[in-house]
Amino acid sequence: MAQASQEKELVAPVSLLATLKAIDAGTITPAQSIEACLERLAIAEQTIHAFVSINGHAKAEAEQAQGPLAGIALAVKDIIETQKLATEYNSPIYRSHEPARDAALVTMAKKAGSSVIGKSATTEFAFLDPCTTRNPHNPDHTPGGSSSGSAAAVAAGMAHLAFGTQTGGSIIRPAAYCGVTGYKPSYGLLPKVGIKDFSWTLDTAGLFAAKVADCAFAASAITRRKLTINPEADFRLPRLGIIRCRIWQDADPDYVARFDDLISSLKRFGTEVIELEPSEHFLTAFNAHQIIQDFEAAQSLAWEYANHADQLSPLLRHTLDFAQTITPSDYDEARICAMAARREMSEQFEDVDALLSLSAPGPAPKGLTTTGSPIFNRIWTLLRTPCLNVTGLETADGLPLGVQVIGPQGGDPATLQIAHWLEGAIARHVKG
Repeated sequence: MAQASQEKELVAPVSLLATLKAIDAGTITPAQSIEACLERLAIAEQTIHAFVSINGHAKAEAEQAQGPLAGIALAVKDIIETQKLATEYNSPIYRSHEPARDAALVTMAKKAGSSVIGKSATTEFAFLDPCTTRNPHNPDHTPGGSSSGSAAAVAAGMAHLAFGTQTGGSIIRPAAYCGVTGYKPSYGLLPKVGIKDFSWTLDTAGLFAAKVADCAFAASAITRRKLTINPEADFRLPRLGIIRCRIWQDADPDYVARFDDLISSLKRFGTEVIELEPSEHFLTAFNAHQIIQDFEAAQSLAWEYANHADQLSPLLRHTLDFAQTITPSDYDEARICAMAARREMSEQFEDVDALLSLSAPGPAPKGLTTTGSPIFNRIWTLLRTPCLNVTGLETADGLPLGVQVIGPQGGDPATLQIAHWLEGAIARHVKG
């Protein structure tokens, strides 16, 4: 019981919007908000290891900050360049590497008033080799990856907001495992200038925060787009779709049962949910993702592979070895397949407002030798659709289970609104 209580104390996500409301009311100052996160970090980081470096000037910077995110502590995934904090990509090749600039996304976030509290841990070059970060819900379980530290930092209350990236499932999956909101926008909504490439046509920058409305507000403030949730806006129940294909056979049966129970609850309260058949293009796109990812990774990491292969992890080196066998014609064919699948998916969104799916095959796996499987995420990354992990479900022993909301490419405002509605629907469903 003592261990369970200690683990529960590590889970303390802090709402970005609630923090800003307190600042507006004069209850706390922006600097005090950052100080509270640093105090929380000093305690939780002893167990979680979400950060690779801390910004010792974050509190002082908050005193001068202006903008809609003033007082918001931001964790930046360590494949995203920061001028005053080393960017190492979790690779010995780049130990103590200091970029000459901030990434465009970091510059935009600072302009909006947020304070970079530190660099969050990532897997090596945002691939699969785990880092040392642990899951705040149970430190014996993985936090997911590759945005491991970003998800864990928000879940443990060490940051209000965190940047991550997704090439396969590196935002949605760790968000699900750590029980926070993860938002992978439509491809290109957030700039990638200054972010280390792994696969340039798949890599997508995104956010972690406590709740959907927190992510929406932050994304709106950073991009100056109309993404903020308006609770007073007219809202009709969405028409939702589910595409079940062979990967569902690999999902945890209890997870699927809880998901289906939620769907039954939504239907009872008037939501239309329809089962959609996966198309041939949809199914073949699963293989296309792997070919595109590995072919581009071989070029993105060509210098590292040619000059420092001995400093790459065996897993990454093996992947890059194999990638040399992928021909340009294989790559071009996979890209054509992806484009066909995107066109077809845009047509399916003419019949539904959003799709629902599992966020991962199951809860966070036990052990730190894996970051879990991205099989429920990578197709949506390939299709460039906006995706959110919505929290609220959990296993019998308290591990989070996410529900993934997928919208049409470019339909981020409506997708965020639907995810916000679903967040409330899940809460009501759990309460019974």
